[in-house]
Amino acid sequence: MSDTKTDMAALRREMVDICRKMNSSGINQGTAGNISVRTDSGFLITPSSLPYDTMQPDDLVEMDFDGTYVGRRPSSEWRFHRDILRERTDINVVLHCHSIYATTLACHHKSIPSFHYMTGIAGGTTVRCAGYATFGTQALSDNALTALKDRTACLLGQHGQISLGKDLESALWMGIEIETLSRMYVQALTLGEPPVLPDDEMERVIGQMRRMSYGNAPDPEGVNDVARPRAAV
Repeated sequence: MSDTKTDMAALRREMVDICRKMNSSGINQGTAGNISVRTDSGFLITPSSLPYDTMQPDDLVEMDFDGTYVGRRPSSEWRFHRDILRERTDINVVLHCHSIYATTLACHHKSIPSFHYMTGIAGGTTVRCAGYATFGTQALSDNALTALKDRTACLLGQHGQISLGKDLESALWMGIEIETLSRMYVQALTLGEPPVLPDDEMERVIGQMRRMSYGNAPDPEGVNDVARPRAAV
């Protein structure tokens, strides 16, 4: 990402837009959520205790990985934002919220199993639930990093969810999908613990998802009946 003044101004505007989309999508309420985005010199993070409806681009906080910042006081969860961005060079955005159904599962310390193939969107056969730790602490950050190993989302015990992305839109998409998946799982549990898909099937699912993410057809290799552009007449 370029760290020029023009690009930073555009990035700040996009962050505010995504924050407001968190509210309009229903995955965030009040001042509970927070977002960070990697920059060339560190990262931008939402400030502490400022409603998204009134937040402006200049309110976003510039932080370095040593914990120093410029401007408003950063979100109390800055530690896991910093640690995830520092550890996970494959992503650029960390999104955290207390979406209702994901938090419902997190309150019971329940990971999401492969009861539905879409569990694979986070990169594995489960969406793990991290152990509880007090908000804003290094212990919470450590627990989140463990739950996010080889994953792009996790639940936080008795707290909420974290979703990762290469950009702001993909992180928001992941957060909404994790909440949708959580809602389906909570509703499925009313009929009893649902069956789970076997690991070998989930490996096929995750493989197809990866191929689709690179713009390729989801059909398995060797299958002749594939979608293809119609030849020009």
